[in-house]
Amino acid sequence: MLNPTGARLSVLNLLLLLLTFAFIPTAAIPPPKSDDGLVVHEWGTFTTVRNKEGQALLWRPLSFESDLPKFVYSVDRGQSWKANDLTYRTKSATPVTVRMETPVIYFYATQQTDARVRVGFPGIITEWYPQAQLKDRGIEWNRLRIFPDLRVELPHSLIENHYYAARETDGSILELSGDEKNEYEKFLFYRGVGSFSLPVSLKLQADRVAVTNTSEEKQLHGILFENRSGQIGFTTLKLSEPEATIDRPTLGTPLADLRKELRTMLIEAGLFEKEADAMLNTWRDSWFEEGLRLFYVMPRTQTDTILPLKVEPEPKSIVRVMVGRTELITPDAEKNVSAQLLKLNDPSPSVRTAARKQIDRYGRFVESILTQISAAPPNPRVKAAAQRLLEELRQVGG
Repeated sequence: MLNPTGARLSVLNLLLLLLTFAFIPTAAIPPPKSDDGLVVHEWGTFTTVRNKEGQALLWRPLSFESDLPKFVYSVDRGQSWKANDLTYRTKSATPVTVRMETPVIYFYATQQTDARVRVGFPGIITEWYPQAQLKDRGIEWNRLRIFPDLRVELPHSLIENHYYAARETDGSILELSGDEKNEYEKFLFYRGVGSFSLPVSLKLQADRVAVTNTSEEKQLHGILFENRSGQIGFTTLKLSEPEATIDRPTLGTPLADLRKELRTMLIEAGLFEKEADAMLNTWRDSWFEEGLRLFYVMPRTQTDTILPLKVEPEPKSIVRVMVGRTELITPDAEKNVSAQLLKLNDPSPSVRTAARKQIDRYGRFVESILTQISAAPPNPRVKAAAQRLLEELRQVGG
């Protein structure tokens, strides 16, 4: 026969047990555990465009084709993506002065560590991976776990993509816990667009380039690079004065020499060798395309102002190497494009195709060049052709 007192105690114990489980949060985020050996490294690029007078231009790639694997998140996902799932409307159709391209954050841990990361940004975060929370003027990863020795299969689209080059480092594996799934990567990745000031500007003075440095950093490392019809050249410089005027680079230098110089610049700024190689391999095509541009290492103080970074627990050290890339639209580029614009109405299809191919050599900066041509008073036929092509590109992009 059941003892009534024992029955009451059993029921009471059961209720206490149920109440105990009821108050355990099922998706609780554990507080970050300390790791005295945690090291954080970051690299990325700020790209701007200026006309020959040195004025900052609003610009956009006018291309919605994604240059990233399909597993990467976009602010446009589910909103304005087209059926092929490759359109980035916010990123590509928004005219801004600065495009923040491929910052990646590596973590080097001595033990398994739980962490939280937040990056502020005075613009729009457009793409990221792994899963994160977009906040007002920034992005957060709140369920980050760092594994120094974990072996796991990372996501891959099975199509060659420059995104994967950033994985070729000794960084720890990261796990992001989500409500539906966990995601793994070798870094935190994010991109964005905005309009704000950067410390270095360029303008042409006859056949020389005037460089202005408004930062307090007076040993700013830079490389002036030019690719003209496949012939390249570069000049290294240290901006010890607020202004400097230098000759345009002499063409005919091997690309390997430029890569070596850039690699040295990145390592001296604080990146590990494999990180410098990963950055160069990520941008092996875009950095060396047709045009005249300056690469320079952003002063750390300005990187921290534009992109305030908070990591919990506080790392032993943080290295941030953001490269400023300033594109200069030259009269040569305008002249070359103008000559090709007149061929777009040629009766020969092969001539029209060849002309468009020559224009497309300028990649993401075609709109900027066409805008400059449209604003100048050249041959009316050239101006009309530039405006027609601009309208066509914007319709495709709109």
